[in-house]
Amino acid sequence: MLVEVCANSLQSALNAQAAGADRIELCSELAVGGITPSYGLLNMVREKVQIPIHVLIRPRSGDFTFSDHEFNIMKMNIEICKELGFDGVVSGALHSDYSLDKKGTKELIEAAGDMKFTFHRAFDWVKDAYKTLEELEILGVDYILSSGQKPAAPLGLDLLCKLQQHAKHCTVMPGSGINELNVNQFKNKGFKAVHLSAARYANTIYGEPKVSMNSASFLHDNGVMISNQTIISSVVNAVK
Repeated sequence: MLVEVCANSLQSALNAQAAGADRIELCSELAVGGITPSYGLLNMVREKVQIPIHVLIRPRSGDFTFSDHEFNIMKMNIEICKELGFDGVVSGALHSDYSLDKKGTKELIEAAGDMKFTFHRAFDWVKDAYKTLEELEILGVDYILSSGQKPAAPLGLDLLCKLQQHAKHCTVMPGSGINELNVNQFKNKGFKAVHLSAARYANTIYGEPKVSMNSASFLHDNGVMISNQTIISSVVNAVK
């Protein structure tokens, strides 16, 4: 069974490699489901890690419905991954009605070229999992990462098993909530790959900072925070 570790830093990637993981999904900001890592992190991980690495291609947090500008950003990041010699990318797109954006996803797959392509957990938002699986197989994805449309893969095991039976070409890869206590459930069901972060909190400073830099009000699954032109214009006009 292939064990893929979602690594959010160079240290996480090194730990995964040292622990015997088969592959890394490299991203940043696990708390929001992951976004594309910086160019510097990509370079450092490519230099220091020898096991296969797939890179998350997601330009921001929030939903999976992207503008033309965002698709261009994603394709540029895929090109960087090709130039740096990564083994695969993890990406995908939906329409606002939670159906698969076949055109957008096809463009991302074509941009990836010979790199492996994983359709990420946007799959857990689609209304018809079986139809979407068939559509993704036609598009040529190699892996589908899913928790079985539940908060954690052990809770979605029934759907994951049915998807695995339904799949003809791609690998259904359970992810979210997988650990050393439950991973054998998935091995015993015949899954070929699993995905986990194995992340644990590590203190880096002591004591509480004067003010928090985290803004929970910015986090929404069904939208994104955008700088408001009217507000900015009002501030500029007030001081100019």
